[in-house]
Formats: sequence, C-alpha cells, structure tokens
Amino acid sequence: MDKNMILEVEHVSKRFARHTALDDVSLSIPRGSVYGLLGPNGAGKTTLIRIINRITAPDQGRVLFDGREIRPEDVYRIGYLPEERGLYKKMKVGEQAVFFARLKGLSRRDAVAGLKKWFVKFGIESWWDRKVDELSKGMAQKVQFIVTVLHEPELLIFDEPFSGFDPINANLLKEEILGLRDKGATVIFSTHNMSSVEEICDHITLINRSRNVLTGRVDEIRRRHGNNIFQVAYRGDRDLLDRALAGECEIMEHPEPELGAAYASLKIHVQDDARVRSVIGRINETVELRSFTELIPSMNDIFIRAVGGQLEEAQPVGNESSNS
Repeated sequence: MDKNMILEVEHVSKRFARHTALDDVSLSIPRGSVYGLLGPNGAGKTTLIRIINRITAPDQGRVLFDGREIRPEDVYRIGYLPEERGLYKKMKVGEQAVFFARLKGLSRRDAVAGLKKWFVKFGIESWWDRKVDELSKGMAQKVQFIVTVLHEPELLIFDEPFSGFDPINANLLKEEILGLRDKGATVIFSTHNMSSVEEICDHITLINRSRNVLTGRVDEIRRRHGNNIFQVAYRGDRDLLDRALAGECEIMEHPEPELGAAYASLKIHVQDDARVRSVIGRINETVELRSFTELIPSMNDIFIRAVGGQLEEAQPVGNESSNS
C-alpha cells in the first residue's frame, strides 16, 4: 500500500454472461492528480468506475481507498458524474440540486448557500425555480457538475464530462477541474476523446479490450513511445548535408528553404538511439546546426497505435502499477 496513492485497483476482473468487461486490471491513482482513464467505447472504463463507486462488485480483485479496502461510507468522500446523466425532469432545478446535495450529507442551509454560489459562477442563477425539462443539455450538465463537486469530495470521477458541451463551456469545465485539483482533490477523468487529455491529465491508464495496456505519466509515455523522429534547423549546403547523412538516418522531409529564411529545416528518423549522437556529429561537421529537436507523438497518436495493437504490451511508466 502506497500512502501517496488515494486509490488502488488490484487485479480486478468482471464478467457479464459471456462478456469479459475487465480482465485483471490494476492501477494506482496518485493523490492530487488528474488521472485519465482512457479507452475506446466498450473497453471497460465505465465498468471499472462503477466498481470504484460500489455500484457493482468485481468477480476478482479489490479496490483500496486511502490505504484500505473501500467501504460503503466512502461514497461520501467521492463525487461521481456518470456519462448517462440523470435528473428528474418535473422537479425544479434548485429543489433537485438541494435534494442531491443532502444525499451527500450537507444540511439544507449549507446546500442552498453553496449551490447559489456555484449557480452564479456558472451563469445559471436565473434557472433556480425553473423545471429541469426546460434546461438545455449543456445547462443540465452544469447542474450535475455542481452537484458532483458541492460537498468537496477528496476523489472526483467524471465519465465523459465534456460530452455535448460547446468549446466555451468545455473550457470552463476544464478550468474548474484543474482548480479542484489545485485545491487538493484527486480527479479521475474518463474519456475516449484525446483532445483534452494532454491539457488536463497528469497520469493515464489506457484500457483496451478489457485490459490495461498502457499506464504512466503523460509526459513520460509520450517520450517513451516516440519514434526517434527529429526536426533539424541548420544553415549550409543542403546537398552536402544529404550526402553526409546517407546511411546514418532516414531523411523524411528536406524541403527547399523559403526565400529569405535564416535557416533551412530537415525532418529525419534515426533508427537506433545509439546512432543519435553520431547523426548530430555528422550534421554539426557539415553545416551550421541551429537546433535538433525530438518530435514527441501526441496522446492521440499513441492511443491509435495502442488500440490498433501497434505498441508492445505496455509496462508501467513511473511508480504506478500495471497488470501482472
């Protein structure tokens, strides 16, 4: 048990009839982080979240919360925004928000005071006495987000939180999620959309076909799964450089420099790490080397390669656990 981890999932498996939803999945969530739980639709993400929230139980394995096996009362320390939104359409917005807040242990007075602040912050204060079925999808999601975070839980779990949001409101939610992390909360962010992962996630686990296939810090995973592709800026004889690099590396792009440009550019692929220094030496001896920069793949590139089976069975990066 690691005291730096707020949540640990140990060798969890879950089957439904003939379908295996999770197959020996392990992961550890560091305190005070935004942890991305990634994977395509049907990979097993939501099943794992339901197990963490004690909505369903694993067939094998266990979940540890704060260093011990998770208990029913721990749900008061967790905030969960499910992908399938659920508000009672005929209730008034404020009345329903208070109802959910009280289920999380808040007094009516504290619930109303906290909700009013959040409603003003999200620009929906005028909807307090309107019925839920009058809300747009985006406004309904704002209400559910507020109810999820109102009791200031230590662990927040968002399942596809940006689904249906326009870019402005999606950015608002991102800022709030990062703000909650900065105040000490730990966030699990489940998605199959990679566009915001690099912006808000510190660590990720990628689940594909019910198994954990990739785990680690986002920056370390991107660097680890780079393909030794480099961008070079230089000044000198283009043809002479091509000849100097022949047999040392693959020249992927070497365009003619734009008229008036101070430096020319070159993109190369170095097959072996051990040859990188030699390649730099060749360039430096032949032309004036301005910069030599590794092009790090995006999480979207890595996601596509992993789901397509183009990455080796992943080992953990950093101090987190993986399947064993």
